[in-house]
Amino acid sequence: MYGETVKEMTSKFGKLEKFEGVNFRRWKQKMRFLLTTLKVVNVLPTPMPELPDDATVDQIRRGNKWDNDDFICRGHILNGMSDALFDVYQSVETAKELCDSLESKYMAEDSSSKKFLVSNFNYYKMVDLRHVMEQFHDILRILGQFTQHNLKMDESISVSSIIDKLPPSWQTFKHMLKHKKEELSLT
Repeated sequence: MYGETVKEMTSKFGKLEKFEGVNFRRWKQKMRFLLTTLKVVNVLPTPMPELPDDATVDQIRRGNKWDNDDFICRGHILNGMSDALFDVYQSVETAKELCDSLESKYMAEDSSSKKFLVSNFNYYKMVDLRHVMEQFHDILRILGQFTQHNLKMDESISVSSIIDKLPPSWQTFKHMLKHKKEELSLT
């Protein structure tokens, strides 16, 4: 049964989104899930075992297993990238080095995208020309990305900010919401 599950998983792997250089955190979580399912994620935190000259059969087997797991892990990570990124990273020798390279590049870019997200939220203004619920969903999408980037904002601040973003024609409704006694939630 396990063999079928892995076989199905690897056959469906091509349907997963390829990493194009954006949304690294999301892609990383999906990739980690895949590698865990395939039982090869163990090579990421574990360094390659060094075999002494007088290695035992057991040590050689563990070394061979690590090599095989690393090969599968590295291959799946590379297969999960766009062709352009594959070309850049294909020469990296181990899955751990590959992950470390991706982390250092794309997590640094993530920190600048956090600033961009905060700016997007702060400067978002609803307009009368678009449906309010459509614009509300845009704001919720931005707040969802906050969660993805481990940015935390108190819900009462979020609600108050969203009320401030309502379009000009909603001025009376905004005033009424701001003067309510009870706490409002995003729902």
